[in-house]
Amino acid sequence: MAERFPNETMTDFFKILQQAQQMQGRLQQLQDELQHRVVNGSAGGGLVSVEADGRGQIKRIKIDPSLAGQSDAEMLEDLIVVAVNDAQKKATELAQEEMGKITGGMNLPFKLPI
Repeated sequence: MAERFPNETMTDFFKILQQAQQMQGRLQQLQDELQHRVVNGSAGGGLVSVEADGRGQIKRIKIDPSLAGQSDAEMLEDLIVVAVNDAQKKATELAQEEMGKITGGMNLPFKLPI
């Protein structure tokens, strides 16, 4: 019986290692998928909108033409910041939702790279 315990421990270790490798592959796949997903953020009732990928990288900023001629650049700058933050928040939420599918809702003691 004393010999059996070390073998069971090694078997459990290899199972955990195999699961970690599978998760790593799924994480890489998720990162690739998030890069092709799109989220949109907006501010000022849609006067400024931002398009980002699922990883939060900004791809496009649209400004309603009615704002283009205004002299209040500070307001426009504020709206852009709000819209960018909104898009990045949505990208984070999307990534967390997709990550939850991979980890099965498990609370991990570390943050996974997305």
